[in-house]
Amino acid sequence: MTTSTRGASRVPAVLVLEDGRAFRGRAYGAVGETFGEAVFSTGMTGYQETLTDPSYHRQVVVMTAPHVGNTGVNDEDPESQRIWVAGYVVRDPARLPSNWRSQRSLDEELERQGVVGISGIDTRALTRHLRERGAMRVGIFSGDAVADEAALLARVKEAPEMVGADLSAEVATKETYVVPAIGMKKFTVAAIDLGIKGMTPHRMAERGIEVHVLPATATLDEVYAVEPDGVFFSNGPGDPATADHPVSVMQGVLERKTPLFGICFGNQILGRALGFGTYKLKYGHRGINQPVQDRTTGKVEVTAHNHGFAVDAPLDKVSDTKFGRAEVSHVCLNDQVVEGLQLLDQPAFSVQYHPEAAAGPHDAAYLFDRFVSLMEGQRA
Repeated sequence: MTTSTRGASRVPAVLVLEDGRAFRGRAYGAVGETFGEAVFSTGMTGYQETLTDPSYHRQVVVMTAPHVGNTGVNDEDPESQRIWVAGYVVRDPARLPSNWRSQRSLDEELERQGVVGISGIDTRALTRHLRERGAMRVGIFSGDAVADEAALLARVKEAPEMVGADLSAEVATKETYVVPAIGMKKFTVAAIDLGIKGMTPHRMAERGIEVHVLPATATLDEVYAVEPDGVFFSNGPGDPATADHPVSVMQGVLERKTPLFGICFGNQILGRALGFGTYKLKYGHRGINQPVQDRTTGKVEVTAHNHGFAVDAPLDKVSDTKFGRAEVSHVCLNDQVVEGLQLLDQPAFSVQYHPEAAAGPHDAAYLFDRFVSLMEGQRA
């Protein structure tokens, strides 16, 4: 990516998809060029959390909400230390943010962090195109980077695809750090950082859990060196088919029957650890309004999602695995995609969506309480 930041709102820009379709608009954020996988997010709020979610690494996010940037940017809401999206696409950026917590505009923040974006295009048409054709590689070009569309298309096709991408170690912490329990400490959890969001350890800390966040490369011995009452596997970017090391570590945790909880990428890791396959969704689930049924209770939750891959597990039966019986615990009501797994013979479960819900609904916050219950049961 190459960038400059002068007069971005007046600079012409073009977005080129790998199937040849192009959209022309104006530069938004930094000026230059960027490449990634084009995906769309249906959330009407929470753009700051979306931008800083490490699961969006190497993805160009198209916002379906037409007006973005209304509340500006602050230093309290980011989910990580930086913006991770490869590029940003909006229709009508706010000309002036208005919120008592705003410290600067979204445009200024994108410029400051060198994120190339485009505005003034028909994001509804682009979203419909991605729904019909599927997520695909894309390039955004502005300023001096704009050239003949045929030449730009050739460069887009040279960019790496998401299938086969091993990305979690690129976004994870390099050193272990600790998030202390809020109030009295009840449990210790080892959290494998595959692209963890800041709100996740906070939700555990609220429940009296001291969270030791370990790098994606952590070994089984390093996990158990913190003497955990439970082990957590986080969300993260990339193709779960490449995540052989986290799968091996999780299998070690399952062999010891330590309470285990996984979110998003962690759900796919559990699927692989149990012997199920994974596959790429046509355009994925991204947004904060996805209906999911908890099959253990029958209740329907409105949930926050960010995933382009899913677990291939049977919905209609209990499966026998090397770690005991397993079943699909949650399912998306839009398309019957697996949204959760649980073991019936030992304390382990996972969900594909985001119960920490920042931003988003809080319908699924009970899942952290379920994790606490598993650790309480194991201790008893």
